[in-house]
Amino acid sequence: DDDPNAQNLMKKFHKKENYYVLQATTGPAGLDLAAKHLPDLITLDVMMPEMDGWEVLTALQNNETTKNIPVIMLTMTNERDIGYSLGATDYLTKPVDWNNLSKILKKHEIETDSQSILIVEDDEITRGMLTKSLETNDFKVIVAKNGKEALQRVNKAKPALILLDLMMPEMDGFEFAEKLREKKEWLDIPVVVITAKDLTKEDHSRLQGNVEAIMQKGSYNKDELLSEVGNRIKKLKEKG
Repeated sequence: DDDPNAQNLMKKFHKKENYYVLQATTGPAGLDLAAKHLPDLITLDVMMPEMDGWEVLTALQNNETTKNIPVIMLTMTNERDIGYSLGATDYLTKPVDWNNLSKILKKHEIETDSQSILIVEDDEITRGMLTKSLETNDFKVIVAKNGKEALQRVNKAKPALILLDLMMPEMDGFEFAEKLREKKEWLDIPVVVITAKDLTKEDHSRLQGNVEAIMQKGSYNKDELLSEVGNRIKKLKEKG
C-alpha cells in the first residue's frame, strides 16, 4: 500500500493480532519481499504508482515461489470479480472492517496436527503397509502419491512428520524436500526418507539439510522397517 496512513493502521492492527509485519509502498518492492520472505499472507492495495495491485497479483500468481501465498485485496475500488479472477483469496473494500479482516486472517492461519504423519509414496502396497502400522499406533495418517500432491496436503494442514519416497511421478522426493524448505513455517517439519534407490553422493548432497534421516527399503524386512519408522517418529516427537 502506498498510503502511509493505511500502512500505519495496518501495522498497528497486525501487531495487536500478534502477526509479524513486512511492508512495501510499491509493487516491485512488495514482490521482492514476497519472494525473499515467503510470508504466510499478503494484503494488497490496487491503486498504486509504478505498478498497480492487479499487476502485482498477476506477477505473484505467475511465480512458482509465491503463487500459493494467500492474497487479500484491500482497496477503495469494488472490483471483486477482477480480483478473484486474477487469483485473490479474499477481497475487502476500504475503509477496512477490522473485525472482518481479523476473521479472514484467522481462516488462513496454518493448522498443525501434532499427531498427523504425512506419507508421500506412489507405491500403493508400501503406502498401505505404512498407513496400517502408524494407525495402529494412534497416529493420524495423511497420504500423497507424489510431491505435488504432498505440498497441497502440507498447505492445508501442517503434519508432525513426513515419510518421503524419492522416486515418484510428477514431482519426486528431491524436489518436494527442496520446495518444502522454501517456506519458513515448514522448516521445522521433520522429514524421513524411505527409499529403494541406491543414493549417490549427489543425491546425499541434494538431501543434506532438508531431511532428518534416510532409510533404505531393501535393508529392512517389513517388521523391521515398521519398527524403525515408529522409533524415528517417537524420537523426533520427543525432540520437538
